[in-house]
Amino acid sequence: MKNLVFIENLKCGGCESSIRKALAALPGVTNVSIDFEKNAVDVETKNTDARPVIVRTLDSLGYPETGHNSLLKKGKSFVSCAIGRMDG
Repeated sequence: MKNLVFIENLKCGGCESSIRKALAALPGVTNVSIDFEKNAVDVETKNTDARPVIVRTLDSLGYPETGHNSLLKKGKSFVSCAIGRMDG
């Protein structure tokens, strides 16, 4: 099942690395695609009810759904991005 989520704060490969690593660790996830141009994350899963968990995971990293951004989430995204750069 595909789960397309449009997100805020997506900036670079560091962001991509953090997002990909966190989402790939979720149960049932089979593929993660990230589209910088559309600020979108497409997560394929075996589970039909995975979307809420995916959205919460992205939000916890600082990449909330479009329209749900805040200063705190922007700050979290910078930390996630830096970690992704170091791990990537």
